[in-house]
Amino acid sequence: MSRTHRALDGRTAVVTGAARGLGALLARKLAGQGVRVALAGLEPDELKAVAADCGPHATHWHADVTDRAALAETARAVEDHHGRVDIVVANAGIATGGPFGDTDPDAFDRVIEVNLMGGIATARAFLPALRRSKGHLLQVASLAALTPAPLMAAYCTGKAGVEAFIHCLRPEESLHGVTAGVAYLSWTDTDMVRGADADPALRELRSRLPWPLNLTHPLEPAADRIVAGIARRSPHVYGQAWLRALQGARGALPSVVAAFGPRELRRLQDRLEAGAAGRPHAVGAGGQADLAARAHRTERTG
Repeated sequence: MSRTHRALDGRTAVVTGAARGLGALLARKLAGQGVRVALAGLEPDELKAVAADCGPHATHWHADVTDRAALAETARAVEDHHGRVDIVVANAGIATGGPFGDTDPDAFDRVIEVNLMGGIATARAFLPALRRSKGHLLQVASLAALTPAPLMAAYCTGKAGVEAFIHCLRPEESLHGVTAGVAYLSWTDTDMVRGADADPALRELRSRLPWPLNLTHPLEPAADRIVAGIARRSPHVYGQAWLRALQGARGALPSVVAAFGPRELRRLQDRLEAGAAGRPHAVGAGGQADLAARAHRTERTG
């Protein structure tokens, strides 16, 4: 049973990427703590279903975190509707995998656009409201921010970048009474990870990482840890307890590539290239929702 966090009761929280996976579970758990949640994402039917689980005060909003103007309008609308915004969880993200030199440039750039620039756009849009409430911004990062790995350049770059952004933002916004934190998760049982595992080469890549980096962890305990971190307004939150130990050792972590010799990397690259025609640009249902949203925007503006 989840712990009760009285500091959260009566607050209003925005969660991006809330249609499924970690975002959806965080929204449900925050609502269970007495938080009024505003769900933001690209999948209206899924958002509506999650909002229904979050009680009568929950709302859901269509939001593409890479559309700065639309996101700023959503931020104003959310604050107008709920009266205030106390917590923002920048969770929206997508992933793709493969050798940098052979990855479609648009697919590679889109991962960074969503994961890094989308996190920055979320902060920019909601900081005025957070300053008024002296609230808390949490950016969901990843083990990938701590441990760069071959064949994951786009994802690692985006997550490392957004971690650095929050570390820069935290002291600046403390002058306005706003706190900011980073959440780190290892491989956790979500649509994104299941989508990556559906590709045999990506699945083998992960299996070759050293323990415990190669494990898939249950989602609910990670979400409970993040909710507790939000309640404490922690600067760092770890979805898996052992990730905390990696902070002090992160300088040595790039040596993880030693697990992959040149021949092994070449073989994995060949397998990825062979399956590229049937593999989506971004793995998991969330990545497919992003592709659909981009296509829709292109049709409207074209």
